[in-house]
Amino acid sequence: MLKVTPRTKRMLVPIISILAGFLIGAVIMLIWNYNPIQAYSSMFASALGNMNGIGETIREATPLIFTAIGFAIASSAGFFNIGLPGQAQAGWLASIWVVLANPNLPKIVLLPLAIIAGIIAGAVVAGIAGWLRAQFGTNEVITTIMLNYIVLYSCQYLMQQIMSSRLRIDTDTTKTIAANGSLKIDWLSSFFGDSRINAGIFLALIAVVIYWYLMKKTTTGFEIRSVGANPYASRYAGMSTKKNIMLSMLLSGGFAGLGGVIQGLGTYQNYFTQTTSLDIGWDGLSVALLGGGTAIGILLAALLFSILKIGGLGMQTIAGIPYEIVSIVIAAIIFFIAIQYVIGRLFKNKQAPEAIAVKKETQVNVADNGGQK
Repeated sequence: MLKVTPRTKRMLVPIISILAGFLIGAVIMLIWNYNPIQAYSSMFASALGNMNGIGETIREATPLIFTAIGFAIASSAGFFNIGLPGQAQAGWLASIWVVLANPNLPKIVLLPLAIIAGIIAGAVVAGIAGWLRAQFGTNEVITTIMLNYIVLYSCQYLMQQIMSSRLRIDTDTTKTIAANGSLKIDWLSSFFGDSRINAGIFLALIAVVIYWYLMKKTTTGFEIRSVGANPYASRYAGMSTKKNIMLSMLLSGGFAGLGGVIQGLGTYQNYFTQTTSLDIGWDGLSVALLGGGTAIGILLAALLFSILKIGGLGMQTIAGIPYEIVSIVIAAIIFFIAIQYVIGRLFKNKQAPEAIAVKKETQVNVADNGGQK
């Protein structure tokens, strides 16, 4: 058992979890007679070996940053929000719909309007689960899971039955949005080898700063964390548990909705029928856990996940390894993150020098007082 400071321990546990995930993936590849060194080389070469790969890696990480922040905020309040896929999907459809329905508005008006619509849509979906929890004490895991299905099929119905046919190519796909409602930036895309990177990455970096400031420097963030740590003590201190649950869920859903906006206005430029819940919701949950809920941790974890995702395609095409192997590596990392308590037992907290000095001084004072008696 190694003695480390708590801060070092917080850094080592996720690193060991990641390495353990890669190790498990390597063992599985060896079992199936694949070369793990060649596989991982292909992975990193595809994700980071050229400008197009780097651009696609950043593009893949962008929505994950938003959904991870959404999960982290709700988690801080003690709320396990696994409705991120539905909230992101609602934001995606709402933003595309606004842009398609208002093609003649100037970009300076239309783009913010579409983004706000996506944020509101995600917040409303999350707010339903938050209100049920705050008012009736319902289990948020069940309500958010069911809301994912409700949103999945509601979006399908809205697009196929309610959306005007002039906004659609067919019943399953909308038209491509105009440039005045797009997050695509031509010079940025060209710089990164004509990849699909878009202005969403700038919004994501701003969101990371806002998240850090909100949770660490504001009264709102303090109350959310306090309610999550101990709702009874928070209530005794005069904080409203219901208000903070609702607020955290609205913020959580708003960020998740923004992740969907990035998918629509940035990556795909349209909306098409989804047959399952959005991956960015589930992956965002994992990113938040891997990043420990911290702003910088979420940013780095999102980049790691996108390297695995984009690099996984390289493993398949270059090294001839099935994409399922990549999924196993990701799942293994998540597994070790989930059991990080076990990994944490490999380390023992070491007291800081200041604490040791205070302890020695206290012991000396006690001994002196005992001698005087």
